[in-house]
Amino acid sequence: MNENSPKKVVLLGSTGSVGRNAVLELLAHRSDFKVIGLVAHDNIEQLSQQAALLGAEFAVTTNEMRFHELKTLAPKGCASKAGMEAVLELVSRADVDIVLCSILGNAAIRPAFAALQGGKHLALASKEVLCAAGELVMAAARNNPDSRIVPVDSEHSGLFQCLQGRDSRELTKLWITASGGPFKDYSSEQLAKVTLEQALKHPVWSMGTKITVDSASMMNKALELIETHYLFDMPEPCIDAVIHPQAMVHALVELVDGTFIAQLSAPDMRMAIRYGLSYPKRMTGTAERLDFRQSFALDFSPIDAERFPSIALAREALRKGGTMPTVMNAANDVAVSRFMRGEISFTDIWRIVEKTMDAMPAMPQENVSQIEAVIQETREKAQNL
Repeated sequence: MNENSPKKVVLLGSTGSVGRNAVLELLAHRSDFKVIGLVAHDNIEQLSQQAALLGAEFAVTTNEMRFHELKTLAPKGCASKAGMEAVLELVSRADVDIVLCSILGNAAIRPAFAALQGGKHLALASKEVLCAAGELVMAAARNNPDSRIVPVDSEHSGLFQCLQGRDSRELTKLWITASGGPFKDYSSEQLAKVTLEQALKHPVWSMGTKITVDSASMMNKALELIETHYLFDMPEPCIDAVIHPQAMVHALVELVDGTFIAQLSAPDMRMAIRYGLSYPKRMTGTAERLDFRQSFALDFSPIDAERFPSIALAREALRKGGTMPTVMNAANDVAVSRFMRGEISFTDIWRIVEKTMDAMPAMPQENVSQIEAVIQETREKAQNL
């Protein structure tokens, strides 16, 4: 790839929160990127509009029932396709340099895996990829010298930046931060009475509904600890999370001499998305910047493990290893869906995840088909608890 020519991009999950912000970044840097394809599930009208704005060569829906609608709405010169095979074909194209993966749910696993096998630069925002199949995905990245993973979550992007050029022998612990969500000061009794409307009122970030509930339960942070373990090959005792309500410090690296290296920026996802696309270069943008001429506080406090058991569940999943993080992630997915449908209470989310983990064995991760089978079995167990 000629570093001076535009990098050719495929954007998976273009109509979601991360995807929409990525579209804005791609529009702002037209000379640096050429969009080969866009992928979405149900928002066909927005997908078609994005394809027109970006001049995409392909628009793909993962919902085959919506193919004819996409074919009707897609702009002239943009080929319409549908189904997972079309997605895998798109990310594996020889002319694609970068795949930004922000598909929601386990549908992200196969495309991310295919991108790494094809030697692509994978800008990764989909949590399920590493939480469900971390061992397999990182092995795929190692096995192809042309592939690389650049995290797009603000916390993992922060760690990634702090660790550039750092000798692993200097490291003691990796820290990620949590805003604390809307319930950081709630008692156990208050948490038991939380409504969906309350859970969706995040004090800092604007995100999709599922991830907003995960943030409220601290499960989002627990899943990010699992991602941290796989991305940076750090053992479970050497990763941790801390509440930082201002959401300006996204990550910290603790060194053996007691020094901390921190990454700070305004709480705006566009920065991490831009760096995920442009790495190893940095690009300017319109996102808000911190102004140290203004007074502001940076507060930190521990996560109360008794009120928010998500972190302990993540640590147990990592200690057991293999498919146990897969089970935890899938059980949480079901539990959150049940909470959003009004079937269970907010605190039942943790109960269902814990009981499902107790009921499932931890097996070595073998292949993607096995992971998908474990996910299906886990979902059935979690649905019946």
